Amino acid sequence: IFVGRVADQFLYGAGALDPLAIVAAPVVLALVAATATYLPARRASRVDPVRALRAE
Repeated sequence: IFVGRVADQFLYGAGALDPLAIVAAPVVLALVAATATYLPARRASRVDPVRALRAE
């Protein structure tokens, strides 16, 4: 909700070719993707490869 309100303040009335909108959208998507993949990647990097292969 907070992010939506902040985005609304920055992008209210922005056109399709607004430079802020063009830059902000990929940056926000990259941050969301990095945040969503960080914890699973960290857990996967701590697994011993030999143990994981033996389990399969």
